[in-house]
Amino acid sequence: MYAVIRTGGKQYRVAPGDVIRIERQGEGSDKTIEFSDVLAVSSGEGQISRPQAEARVTGEVVEQGRGDKILVFHYKRKKQYKKIAGHRQPFTAVRITEIAFDGQKFTAPQLPKEEEAKPKKVKAVEEPVEVAPKPETRAAKSPAKKKAAAKKPGTKKGSTKKKK
Repeated sequence: MYAVIRTGGKQYRVAPGDVIRIERQGEGSDKTIEFSDVLAVSSGEGQISRPQAEARVTGEVVEQGRGDKILVFHYKRKKQYKKIAGHRQPFTAVRITEIAFDGQKFTAPQLPKEEEAKPKKVKAVEEPVEVAPKPETRAAKSPAKKKAAAKKPGTKKGSTKKKK
């Protein structure tokens, strides 16, 4: 079962449960949108008909946002002319919930609703036990002794000092 609808200057082939991105629409009443411009309906047996009577496609708004950025670049060679601009097209994502025509209704299966976040149980935390710092030895931390030990008296080759 599917239908072909027209909205925002474009045509879409939709079935119950499909999510489509259309041109920005108002949310409507209770976040539902009704598409009355139905061009064709297929009942699933291979028959495609143009609905003479009132045909309706209803959907619920899932999301509203803006698409990816598209860069528009104007350029004229040999004229030192360059111009760049960006564009993000606004959209409305709609989940098709029902297609109705000639007294028949085809509905999408219900999605499970997200459960509200339940507060988590906080476990009792024991007070941390303070550990006494280890006593530091003065000899191990003495920088003066390390520097004195690092310097070794030595003679350089070719020194001209005379010993007395």
